[in-house]
Amino acid sequence: MQTATEQDHVLARALAEMAGRKLLELREELFVAGVDAGQVKTTGDLTSHEYLMDCLATEAPGDAVLSEEAKDEAAEVVDARLAASRVWIVDPLDGTREYCEGRADWAVHVALAIDGIPVCGAVALPSLDESYGTVQTPVVPADAPPVVVASRTRPPGWAGAAAAAVGAELVGMGSAGAKAMEVVAGRALAYVHAGGMSEWDSCAPVAVALAAGLWVSDLDGNPLRFNQASRSTPELVICRPGLEGAILAAANGA
Repeated sequence: MQTATEQDHVLARALAEMAGRKLLELREELFVAGVDAGQVKTTGDLTSHEYLMDCLATEAPGDAVLSEEAKDEAAEVVDARLAASRVWIVDPLDGTREYCEGRADWAVHVALAIDGIPVCGAVALPSLDESYGTVQTPVVPADAPPVVVASRTRPPGWAGAAAAAVGAELVGMGSAGAKAMEVVAGRALAYVHAGGMSEWDSCAPVAVALAAGLWVSDLDGNPLRFNQASRSTPELVICRPGLEGAILAAANGA
């Protein structure tokens, strides 16, 4: 199996950070101009997507790319991507609702999956001036507050039970990347999700979480794989090792 190069790790973080800075500047300009939320979303998504696609075409010309903003792929493009060993999976703007509302819990995701395994990735949180990536092994703080994070708009019905199972409070947040990095940064014990997630939402957060030594799985305890035909990863648990048993049991009604 191929492995990611040092250049891959550096590229992922550099692209996520630069796209994030562009999005921050763009949002400020659009807010000052009085542009409506729908146009802020559309302009932000497209601007970041075009930047990332242009950079990857230059820096990784032999690799396939899957971006949320290019999800309506032609059949021949899909076939080529599914056959590729190295596939960059990016979300140019994860948490568009939060971005348009002027909140901080949005992110830029850049990841590289090799033979389906998320081996390289970066998540930038521009409003917090933070970024996390696999270019260096992320160090998870020894302690974290008793918090479990989930979607602020559509948390799983069992999320409260999962939080209670580990003695934590359930807190809602936006972007998948923002929630996953709460665990990496030591600001939460776990992130739980079910339903409505695609590969571009989860690939980079999963890559960073795995590099940090966190538990990452679906609700059956299986590892996640990427560059799949469905482009869907609807279930996700990221937590500190040792908590997965209680969380998965709660998720499955045990």
